[in-house]
Amino acid sequence: MVNIKSRRSRVLVALATVLTLSAGVVDMAEARPGGGKSFGSRGSRTFDEPTRTPTAPQARPIERTQTAPSTQAQRPGAPVGQAAQPASRFGGGLMGGLLGAGLLGMVLGAGFFGGLGGIASMLGFLLQVALIGGLIFLAVRFFRRRQEPAMAGAHARQAQGGQPYGGAPAGRQGLGGALGGLGGMGQARPQPAARPGQTDMVGIGPSDYAAFEQSLVEVQTAYGREDLNALRSLSTPEMGSYFAEELEANQARGVVNRVSDVKLEQGDLSEAWREDGADFATVAMRFSLKDATYDRATNRLVDGDETRPTEARELWTFRRERGGRWILSAIQQAG
Repeated sequence: MVNIKSRRSRVLVALATVLTLSAGVVDMAEARPGGGKSFGSRGSRTFDEPTRTPTAPQARPIERTQTAPSTQAQRPGAPVGQAAQPASRFGGGLMGGLLGAGLLGMVLGAGFFGGLGGIASMLGFLLQVALIGGLIFLAVRFFRRRQEPAMAGAHARQAQGGQPYGGAPAGRQGLGGALGGLGGMGQARPQPAARPGQTDMVGIGPSDYAAFEQSLVEVQTAYGREDLNALRSLSTPEMGSYFAEELEANQARGVVNRVSDVKLEQGDLSEAWREDGADFATVAMRFSLKDATYDRATNRLVDGDETRPTEARELWTFRRERGGRWILSAIQQAG
């Protein structure tokens, strides 16, 4: 019996060790800034899915932000598609109320609507229920038909604002050409209509694409150098605080994450808009980099590959105060 217990204990300890090591590998494998995480702020669009692009057909929702969700509930540009719920609640509530009143009347002896009493037959009771059900069905159908045109118009407006800007071919490489534009998108391209409640759209040109690309490289390399001052100058205070937490966590674990050879491979402009005196731009980027984690004391490679680059797809949102420069405001992982 003692041997069996000892064997079970050894097995449990081994399993716990494996799980612990696996969790540590997962954490370090996603060590680059923003790796595996979605955080930051996109202004009034923080909780909206960015417009899809060939580079990022889907984006994961932002998981950590200092933007209050309540500010999104009243925004006219919030996602639609739930307008049909009040009608269904109307029908269900009315039916439940009528049936409840009738059954309560029967229990109290007054009969269903006071008309069944003790003299009406069960057939008459069922007939009244069927008639009431038919009236409810017709009423619900009537209200739904009245709402269909408005819902169709809302979905059409949403689809109009959901077309991606540009759209570089999936295999097209970035950085090529004299413009140095984001993923070959330095040219002026048509933009979708502004969402309801938004001001005029922001024009994005070759100099803006070059700034986005430069920010990608500078943020990644500054993170690899653990240069917190540089990270704070390249991002919003909110993003700077998140970077500081990540670097402090690496120090607590006794590891250092080194990032180098960052190269943009492909990029698309997802959205660009203006609100509250600031410009915003969300950009989908596919890029390669060398990402390796080392033991801080021995400089031993703990995770990653220091010779071969890995590839990542993320959406970066940049913010620019009127007349200022673009700084990083949010990072989202591509779905």
